[in-house]
Amino acid sequence: MIIALIVLLIVMLLLGAPLFAVILAATMLGFYQAEVDLSVIATEIYRIADTPLLVALPLFTLSGYLLSESQTSQRLLRLTRAWFGWMPFGLAIISLLTCAMFTAFTGASGVTIVALGALLLPVLIQEGYNSKFSLGLVTTTGCLGLLLPPSVPLILYGVIVQQINLGEKFTLQQLFLAGLLPSLLMIALLAGWAVWANRRVTLDRSAFNWPEGLASLKAIAWELPLPLFIAGGLFGGFLAISEVAAVTALYVLIIEIFIYKEIRFNQLMHVMTEAMKMLGGILLILGVSMAFTNYLIDAEVPTRLFDWIKAHIDSKFSFLLLLNLFLLLLGAILDIFSALVIMVPLILPVAISFGIHPIHLGIIFLANMQIGYLTPPVGMDLFIASYRFNKSITELYQATLPFVLVLLLAVVIITYVPWLSLWFLNP
Repeated sequence: MIIALIVLLIVMLLLGAPLFAVILAATMLGFYQAEVDLSVIATEIYRIADTPLLVALPLFTLSGYLLSESQTSQRLLRLTRAWFGWMPFGLAIISLLTCAMFTAFTGASGVTIVALGALLLPVLIQEGYNSKFSLGLVTTTGCLGLLLPPSVPLILYGVIVQQINLGEKFTLQQLFLAGLLPSLLMIALLAGWAVWANRRVTLDRSAFNWPEGLASLKAIAWELPLPLFIAGGLFGGFLAISEVAAVTALYVLIIEIFIYKEIRFNQLMHVMTEAMKMLGGILLILGVSMAFTNYLIDAEVPTRLFDWIKAHIDSKFSFLLLLNLFLLLLGAILDIFSALVIMVPLILPVAISFGIHPIHLGIIFLANMQIGYLTPPVGMDLFIASYRFNKSITELYQATLPFVLVLLLAVVIITYVPWLSLWFLNP
């Protein structure tokens, strides 16, 4: 029966069926064969509506879309250039920090490449950086920030694990804290590579300019408090995640429409529609995937998988190595949201059996998925960058390879040094 389901999934995917339809068809066939009433599928889809964390997803998604449609990226770049551009290799480090922050808010690496990459690439080349290095940098930095709050993939992982109800309990605030040090590690290693790769290059640097520094602060004065507000509300215990998301969405809406006036009322419906279309696709996949997961549990698939792994892998070290290889392959063929809703319910019970904390697993999962944006055959960021910069995919493979290797080193460290993800649990 399991083989028949796998064949059905493959055939439907090859025929171009939507992912939710593929999962739903497999779920219906599985429950039908097991003589289980198909109404259980509707129950599972409805059950996710009771998840408290779910309220935050549409609101943070809307905030990200509003910021991406405004001139926030230009103001953010101006700010970081004004205050850090005087540093040696400052522009490369500015690119890393700016893109990480922008991706964290928008939740989409492709948006970062389109919005910020187009601004950064000519500036990097103009200041003396090699064109190949610059192309690799702006393409790679698009995926940074997926482990920083208020990252939508992090929230989605929390929603999924909350539904499964396995292992140690954790809050979304803890999940956000867990992503901080791994993100900083990735940025630090990439910054180190940027310095090393350009050690023999003579770069143009401008002295710090106080008037420009103050002007850049004034330009972004309304948007700059957002990270502090979110961090203070979440980690200070003043607001629940849904309340932070609601106030953030309202605040962004007000400043972009009434203060900066960069989004007109006649654009607002289009922005909201696009945001909710993307979110609706995620939630539809999530709902049918939860039903599919229940079928797999009834069919004892996780148990069989666990028994197979136990028979062939006898150590946590080996399991983590296999897990990383599998996730890298998964990231190359699936987008991050599909991978989360399909694979987390299967991987989580096995990981817990090896003593891996659910929070640590989430950070490992998303760190690998970040690299998936840059690896063939899917490599979504590669295709977006190819279109945006009018470069061939081959050129982009070559340009991003050193950065991917650095990120792989970061993933190895994140995987085998769990303290980076769990430091707040045992201070």
